[in-house]
Amino acid sequence: MSDSKIIAPYTEAGIAEAVREAAEKAAPFEIVSGATKRDYGRPVKAGSVLDVSALSGIVKYEPEELVLTVRAATPMREIEAALAEKKQMLAFEPADWGQLFGTPAGRATLAGVVATNACGSRRVKAGAVRDSVIGCRFVNGRGEIVKAGGHVIKNVTGFDLPKLMCGAFGTLGVLTEITVRVSPLPECVAFLSVRGCDAEAGLRVLREAAAMPVDVSGLAYVPREDTAHVRVEGTPAAVAEKVLLLGQRFSDRDCVTVEGPRANGLFRGLSDGSDFICDDADIWRLCVPATNAAAAVKESRPRFWYADWAGGLLWLDLPADEETAARLRAITARSGGHATLMRAGADARARFAFEPEKPARADITRAVKAAFDPKRIFNPGRMFEGI
Repeated sequence: MSDSKIIAPYTEAGIAEAVREAAEKAAPFEIVSGATKRDYGRPVKAGSVLDVSALSGIVKYEPEELVLTVRAATPMREIEAALAEKKQMLAFEPADWGQLFGTPAGRATLAGVVATNACGSRRVKAGAVRDSVIGCRFVNGRGEIVKAGGHVIKNVTGFDLPKLMCGAFGTLGVLTEITVRVSPLPECVAFLSVRGCDAEAGLRVLREAAAMPVDVSGLAYVPREDTAHVRVEGTPAAVAEKVLLLGQRFSDRDCVTVEGPRANGLFRGLSDGSDFICDDADIWRLCVPATNAAAAVKESRPRFWYADWAGGLLWLDLPADEETAARLRAITARSGGHATLMRAGADARARFAFEPEKPARADITRAVKAAFDPKRIFNPGRMFEGI
């Protein structure tokens, strides 16, 4: 941020004033909170930075109602510590991608998680970030403070706006406050490792486990280990029964059960992209139907990869070039899904970061952008040219 003018309001009202001034001057800025994902997405075309990191802290926490409201730039480590004291958690298992982009772990904020839809392995059980966000406050491109959603789960009024902010990469508004639904921590967690599986067999194990009545909370395949990992949770008795059922289903294979903190640690590392932290490889994330995962891996020809979400999410070590982008997007054109260039140099991200939108969807995107940010001052170009 050293080369840009930094605007750092301390209050929501201050942010609104800064936005109004920027709109009047048609002077766009880049929005940051923890600044852990500035190199995720296309480079922002702006000469100023709106630093909202001062908007931090828990506003209201109602453990008995399973609802938490925080200021948008509250660090995830603070949120997770507060929830853990009450034996609760964010169900979608937020991912911390900071180390992938050269920043320390633990600096991610809830605003950044929401803006980038950074959900982890528990997505197969709990859904995406948008499924836990039930309300928010934000400043639109006119400098107006908008409240959307509610503080209680029963109030469904305005749910669409909070969900719209999820995965928008800060292009529609400046989040100032977020209300999320929380969940009880499971009493017990374990995973069954099914070893000695090639890619096709390992991915098939994940799909078969997903179809079983064991309520899985993690489904990953790690090819360097030739191992499929299936996580389950619940009471100790329930977990024991689930592990038994899984063991019986895959009794013809080499299976090992792991319980306790290691069960969460493995999946947290996969969610955070930990296998990519110590190298400088370009990273693609390919979302496809789980049934197409094995074929997608074979066609994409990655140097290194692993699968999460039962194969619905593939982390791929592939070069950030025209040929790779065309190959991956040919895969998504046939099977559905999308290919995202998560980490690469600025020039490559400007060209390939996000799946190009079809004309009809692009028209909707432009219309939504015009409604929320008519002067295009929020993170211009972060997702698409002119948006």
